[in-house]
Amino acid sequence: MLNTFSNETIEALLHHRSIRRYKNEPVTRSQLELILRCAQQASSSSHMQTYSVISVTEPDKRRAIAAWAGGQRHVEQAPVFLVWCADLHRFDQAVAGAGGQFEPSLEYFLVATVDVSLAAQNAVIAAESMGLGAVYIGGIRNEMKKVAGLLELPELVYPVFGLCIGVPDEQPDLRPRLPQEAVFHENRYNRDAFGQTIEAYDKTYHTYASSRSGGTKDTTWSIEMRGRTKYPPRQYGDFLRDQRFKLDDGQEDQDD
Repeated sequence: MLNTFSNETIEALLHHRSIRRYKNEPVTRSQLELILRCAQQASSSSHMQTYSVISVTEPDKRRAIAAWAGGQRHVEQAPVFLVWCADLHRFDQAVAGAGGQFEPSLEYFLVATVDVSLAAQNAVIAAESMGLGAVYIGGIRNEMKKVAGLLELPELVYPVFGLCIGVPDEQPDLRPRLPQEAVFHENRYNRDAFGQTIEAYDKTYHTYASSRSGGTKDTTWSIEMRGRTKYPPRQYGDFLRDQRFKLDDGQEDQDD
C-alpha cells in the first residue's frame, strides 16, 4: 500500500541516515542559501521565527566545538557546520521597538526550541534532496556556555544543536526504527503492547547491530537505552537563566 503513494520525497525520507564522513568537495554558496531558504519555510509558531543559524567556518572555532562535543571529528571536517540557536533576542527587540515588553516564559522557551528544530529538519531534507548528507550534533550542549561565548550569543539565545553537511563519503546501513504500533496511538495512549513491540524491536536491532559490527556487537535497543541513562546530565540551567530564559511556568504556589 505504501508504494502506491511513493514519490521522490517519500523515498528520500524513508532512506534518511546520518552521515559523518564527507568527500573533499565543497557545498556551494548557492546550495547553502537554498537549504536555508527551505529551512525558513518551515512552520513557525505564530510566525515568530524564533531561531538563528550560525555558519562556523573558522578552523579554531571548529576545533573547539568539536572537542566540547566529545571529540567529534566531523565537526572539523565537514564542508559546512551550522549551529542552530533558539532565538528570542530578535523577538524581544521587535516587541520593544513596537512599544511593548516581553517576559520570556517557559512557553516561549519551548516555542523557540520547537521552531529551530522544525527549521533544521527542513534544512536536512533539502540537503539530502541535493545528494548531500548531514548529521545533527547534540553534543554542543555538553558545553553550552562555552559555545555561546565562542559565538558571542546575546541574551535570550541558546545553541540547541549543530549540523554537519557535505557530500557523503559513506553509505551506512539504515538503522531500524521502532514498530509503528509502538509510537502511534488512537484516541488514547496505549501501553498494552509495549512489552511485545519492544521485545520484537530488540531482536531486530540486535540483528542490525551484529551485522554492522561483523558479529562483534551483542546488544539490543533496550540495552543501549539503559546505557544512555548512565551519561552524566548536562548542566546548563544556570546558563539559560543568565540568558533570561525562565525555566518555570511563572506560577507560585498559593495557600488556599
